[in-house]
Amino acid sequence: MENANLNAWLVHKSGRLAGTRHSLRDDITRIGRSGENDVIITDAAMVSGHHAEIRKEADKYRLSDLNSTNGTYLNGQRISEEVLLDPPCVIRLGADGPELSLVLEDTPAVDLNQTILEGSAPLVIIPEIEPEPAGSKVHDDLLSQAVERARLARRMGTGDSTVVIMRQMLDTALHRTSRKFKAVIALLICALIATSAYGFWKIQGLKKDKGQIDGQIQQIESMLARSKVDSPETDQLIDQLDQYEGQATALQSNLLYRVASFEHEEAIKHEIRALMKEFGAETYSIPPEFVTRVKHFIEQDQGPNRSNMERALGEAGKQMDAMRRIFEENNLPPDLAYIVLVESALSSDSSSSAGAAGLWQFTPATARAYGLKVEHGVDERLDAAKSTRAACKYIRELILDFGAGSSVMLALAAYNLGPTKVKSAIRKVNDPIKQRNFWYLYRARAVPPETREYVPKVVAVMLIGRNPERYGL
Repeated sequence: MENANLNAWLVHKSGRLAGTRHSLRDDITRIGRSGENDVIITDAAMVSGHHAEIRKEADKYRLSDLNSTNGTYLNGQRISEEVLLDPPCVIRLGADGPELSLVLEDTPAVDLNQTILEGSAPLVIIPEIEPEPAGSKVHDDLLSQAVERARLARRMGTGDSTVVIMRQMLDTALHRTSRKFKAVIALLICALIATSAYGFWKIQGLKKDKGQIDGQIQQIESMLARSKVDSPETDQLIDQLDQYEGQATALQSNLLYRVASFEHEEAIKHEIRALMKEFGAETYSIPPEFVTRVKHFIEQDQGPNRSNMERALGEAGKQMDAMRRIFEENNLPPDLAYIVLVESALSSDSSSSAGAAGLWQFTPATARAYGLKVEHGVDERLDAAKSTRAACKYIRELILDFGAGSSVMLALAAYNLGPTKVKSAIRKVNDPIKQRNFWYLYRARAVPPETREYVPKVVAVMLIGRNPERYGL
């Protein structure tokens, strides 16, 4: 640092907090998702609870990664040890995570056109309402700007700033409007106070309702995990679960629910939920057992199966990308291509005792049914492009065969077990609608044990394939 009179600032470069500044005045500034940090970032799943820290030494600043999951990058390069910062520079949390600029500036004078909020939360500077030409009519955007600023303050954890914002809005309005409009401005302030009070009360009620619903759902999920297969109790519990999920979905549609700062769920569950939404199998409550098995298989792919995953995502990455493109060309979710990692780990030499062979583990009969030649020394099951196109035809037929709803998930089950066995299993369920609901069939254990394992295993490789760096691959 050449000039000790300059102040160092961290500035958000993108996202909803773009432009927000944090002064590096302390000896140590910690960055992460946890509320214990000085710079708190809660809207990016790749940011660890305690991700990185900046240490001030005289007029120099040094950056360290705190063993984060996805790493810390300085000017595009991942750091492995403490490095000296040379402003201006860019710090990124994770390979594709949020970016912060470190800049040096003169200490700014206190400006009446901005509100500085400082307390238990990090320093936040909220821009003042834009001035308008004198003599204009009553400003229609006055109240909306103030409300937007109050929401920003709430998201930053400085909820007690509402009074400051309202006071500042009143001062600004009184200075830029004529005397005859002061009564109107006062009414606007009263309306803002009433609206803020009502909104706070309503949000607290929504949080309480959500907590009660989630508690009931968690209790039912625990009871389902202990219930007997095909018992009347299981059906009753799932019906109760459906009712609570309906209430939760209705609560989520409330505008204030979206505005309020509700707690964030763990990253793995959030990623599963995003994948299920793409597959048309979205559900409010993902069975805890399903999440546990996905975590188990992720750990397997990070441990005993690591060499296969590294090869599939590294040296065989181009082949994997080609398969994803073939799925896209066939109007199928490209992530379904990761099924091949579970079937053969991208090894064309893979075979089974049942006669299945090749990347997609087709039996001779299934291969011929979908246009592959398996005869007289010719085995197109070993051809990556041809067998992948055949797999697309097969999976498309399975999806169509199992109808709407969560048919992609049922198609995954059928790819492992075969459509005939899956149909035989689900037809034990009398309700034809529930026969097409994967999550009902999973909770009721209406699908065979090997299928209950196969689907989480495929989901695990899909999550790793979508973001290998997050899982250290």
